Amino acid sequence: MSEKAADQAPPVPQALAEPTVHVRGGWIAGLGLASLGMWMASLTPLQVSMPQQLQDITPHHKVLALCLGRLRGRRHRWTIGMALLAAVSLVLIARQDSVIGIAVLWALFNVFQNGEYASLSAAIPDHVPVRQRATVAGWVGMPQALGLVVGTLLVVQVFTLDTRSGLTDGYLVLAVLLVVLAVPFVAFTPDYPLDPGHGERLTVRKLLSSIWISPREYPDFGWAWLTRFLASLAIAMGTLYLLYFLRDAVHYPHPADGLLILIVIYTGCVVVTAIVGGMISDRVGNRKVIVTLGGALMGAAAVLLVFVETWPAAMVAAVLFGLGFGAYLAVDQALITQVLPAAADRAKDLGIINIAIVAPGAVGAALAGALVTLGGYPLLFAGTAVVAVLASVLVWRIKSVP
Repeated sequence: MSEKAADQAPPVPQALAEPTVHVRGGWIAGLGLASLGMWMASLTPLQVSMPQQLQDITPHHKVLALCLGRLRGRRHRWTIGMALLAAVSLVLIARQDSVIGIAVLWALFNVFQNGEYASLSAAIPDHVPVRQRATVAGWVGMPQALGLVVGTLLVVQVFTLDTRSGLTDGYLVLAVLLVVLAVPFVAFTPDYPLDPGHGERLTVRKLLSSIWISPREYPDFGWAWLTRFLASLAIAMGTLYLLYFLRDAVHYPHPADGLLILIVIYTGCVVVTAIVGGMISDRVGNRKVIVTLGGALMGAAAVLLVFVETWPAAMVAAVLFGLGFGAYLAVDQALITQVLPAAADRAKDLGIINIAIVAPGAVGAALAGALVTLGGYPLLFAGTAVVAVLASVLVWRIKSVP
């Protein structure tokens, strides 16, 4: 393009422009709070409340029941709307007395939670320059682990799981916090409108076709999707049956308390490596080395539990898994934002990435249930290790990001 033509080119709207100004701590805190509420509501029921609920409903078929539960399954207006619908789903789950009821409503919750997650995820490429993205992703990704700790403390210590009313109250407070914690970010962060001239009329055909992004045309996006899928699959497989692992294999006297201890250990390690790893990655500009190291540490944690089913081994595994996941979470999220095909489709493309984060919940449940049935927990953790290593190795197929 000639210099004159460049001068006459229409300006890029702010909603599509590549960010250049570093975001401040208040903006990061707002997005972090919204993420905290979302992850509390998403992870705590899955790890703590729902296993206990299913243990009470069908104690002799709890592994299959938990597996079944997982198998069913412009920005601000979308964020708050999805949060409200997800909260309603949690309230309804609290009142269920059947496996099918829990499974169906959990599937609905995941649909709405994923809609909120897509909107919140798009905030980083919308507002954060590339040179700051791993650092911000580390701070914002931290609530994924912290939410599980805070949520577990609420439902185990404040609203005890030993009574039905306590279990119900735990669900209700998670539903309220899911909405309340999203409000500050929605109220105080800019939400740049997009000129109608930069969008196309949405039709069913365009909607369906937009879900597919050709890995041949955008290979780096394809590899980023696959590696995130594998990492999420390893997480789903390795954590789904932790409460039952402590109860049935480790024989820990108070499994719910033991799970809380492991979660606290894991979270502390996630916080350290998510923040430090993100800062290092932004400083040196290298993403793939840290992502690979993170996946390797998660694999090592799973290998340890293959051979040693003791409480000390579980604590060491929590350290390794937390260190690995923290590094992976911050840096891989920043890497993904650098391989998105088009600025105008950031939220939609990150929504496709979110499929790679959520779909493993169902796939992992099926695999985990089958592996536990066939070979017990050692086979489950061996499979987890293989998947984690694949996630860390295949990231090197991404060529456009160092």
